[in-house]
Amino acid sequence: MKSTSAWSLTDEQRQIVELCRDFAAKEIRPRGREVDEADIVTPVDLFAKAAKVGITDFMLPDEYGGGGFTDVFTQCLVQEELCWGDPGIGNLVCSNGFFADPILALGTEEQKRAWLTPLAGPDTPMTALATTEPDSGSDAASIVTTARRVDGGYRINGQKAWISNAGAAELYVVFAKTDRTKRSAGVTAFLLRKDSEGLSFGQPMRKMGQRAIVCREMFFDDVFVPEEQRLGDEGQGFYGLMTTFDISRVVLGSAALGAARAAYEYALEYARTRKQFGVPIIEHQAVAFRLADMATRIESARLLVHHAARVIDSGERATGLAAMAKLTATESAMFVTWAAVQTLGGWGYSREHPVEQWMRDVKLEEIEEGTSDIMRLVISRNLTP
Repeated sequence: MKSTSAWSLTDEQRQIVELCRDFAAKEIRPRGREVDEADIVTPVDLFAKAAKVGITDFMLPDEYGGGGFTDVFTQCLVQEELCWGDPGIGNLVCSNGFFADPILALGTEEQKRAWLTPLAGPDTPMTALATTEPDSGSDAASIVTTARRVDGGYRINGQKAWISNAGAAELYVVFAKTDRTKRSAGVTAFLLRKDSEGLSFGQPMRKMGQRAIVCREMFFDDVFVPEEQRLGDEGQGFYGLMTTFDISRVVLGSAALGAARAAYEYALEYARTRKQFGVPIIEHQAVAFRLADMATRIESARLLVHHAARVIDSGERATGLAAMAKLTATESAMFVTWAAVQTLGGWGYSREHPVEQWMRDVKLEEIEEGTSDIMRLVISRNLTP
């Protein structure tokens, strides 16, 4: 079941999709179970291989050495193919795009060249986006990490939690409050390097799924950040973050669809070959109808995701539509992976087959970048006549 689109693709888009489809099949899928069962280890070798073929920087503008596929639609096509191989690894090898988005939204030309150009090419460092805190997840405006103005820059104090690639990443975008009396208007973004004095990391956090991406806490003890490493003006960080979320929520919807497609294909093949009562189980009406529901949800969710991507690419603000895309795609993927486990019966519950892992992996997509409950809240606040 190849990914489909209601929109025609350019030759360049077909080429990048085929490249990622091949990489997912040959490099990512064979390593998925191994990485899932490893003792919290980031597969840096796979990240390096992806960098060598241009997957880690395909989404960066060509003026900074990237592949030039800056449109959200192409990013969705790529993300689905890579996450078909394995959701955690697929999200890992594209993680530099999430770091780049707030820099592209808020950064000066000098900052873009200094912080994005090193991401291009085969020797790219890993990067991270530091927003979530122990008491602040989907409500990013309530963060309490502070950035206090001092001579020549700022001193950051506080704590972040559940930061993907923390410790492994060399470069960070960090969100902190420059004015604690304000909510969103007090949030400012900063660029930070791993070796900054006063910055430390917690132990890897033990996760249910997507174990290819290691998460840690980050601790800021009077970390000095030069003024030239502030992104945008004071108080503009929340705008940059929300702009990033509009994009990342749609792309993560595609990541969920990649895993859903993998689970559907696996369940379909199993249903065609597994026999019960003397016939393949696909001939049992309940199984056939379940597979029909799986295929329908994947295709309908993809239409919404691609539509949201196209709207963003047209230059329109699409906060509500992006939330709809993420909500629909991730909840559809949760259903599809559950249905795959159900189709395999007891074997689906076993680690003999990958569907149980994909079900655990997809659960994260219903939580990160805003839970399903938050997505419904965002949609309700952005309803149009």
